[in-house]
Amino acid sequence: MLIVAERINSSRKSISEAIKAKDADFIRNEAKAQAGAGAQYIDVNAGSFVGQEAEYLCWLVDVVQGATDLPLCLDSPDPAAIGAALKKVKKPCLVNSITMEKQRLEGMLPLVKQYQTRIVVLCQSDKGMANTVAEKFDIARQMADILTKEGVAAGDIFIDPLIYPIATDTKSAVAALGAIREITMKLPEVHTICGLTNVSYGLPVRKLVNRTFLVAAMAHGLDSAIIDPTDRELMAGLVAAEAILDRDRFCAGYITAYRQGKLA
Repeated sequence: MLIVAERINSSRKSISEAIKAKDADFIRNEAKAQAGAGAQYIDVNAGSFVGQEAEYLCWLVDVVQGATDLPLCLDSPDPAAIGAALKKVKKPCLVNSITMEKQRLEGMLPLVKQYQTRIVVLCQSDKGMANTVAEKFDIARQMADILTKEGVAAGDIFIDPLIYPIATDTKSAVAALGAIREITMKLPEVHTICGLTNVSYGLPVRKLVNRTFLVAAMAHGLDSAIIDPTDRELMAGLVAAEAILDRDRFCAGYITAYRQGKLA
């Protein structure tokens, strides 16, 4: 399971305040904590700063790269902000995200090709966000075709079926799970990914919902997730699920996690 660490996001109050104050130590500590907890990419997001997003995103790139050797996930729908940040990135990165919306596709695709990044694809078009399994898979199929024809390797494509809060749409998680299965079966060379915590928004005991959905999504084929790796119970569930789903040869990862005290 590829883990993209989500915590350095300006929608979180503490992160927003640290960005505004340019508190590099706070951001560095967040990056190090997530790296130590098992992240493989560190997500950086400054989207709350309208008009200053590019400036702050570039600052985050510099600070996080000074704290960890892990590659970054540049998180913005704005091609201008992504383009500015890509000039500072030292390692091949993941861009989050592109859609089938004409304007966003035309803005992001040249950057993906120029910098040879990996790319998160949201199941969204000019008609809006996909809701049903069929709608989600249709966009996934079309986008995989568009990107591969433009020279993007299938293995660098991460399809996000879009998960909405089940508090307001109880069918959302089921539709996302169905889409993950369809994509995994019919487009086996691409990856699937999701912003996990969206599923629990508005509910009490959110971590329980997140943990349960993650295991269900993995059983449907999910191989990447944008999560908080410092959530020990979530990570323990992930490790156990990988063993159950035969993704952990001889349960070596599970046993190692136990010996390291990560399952307690």
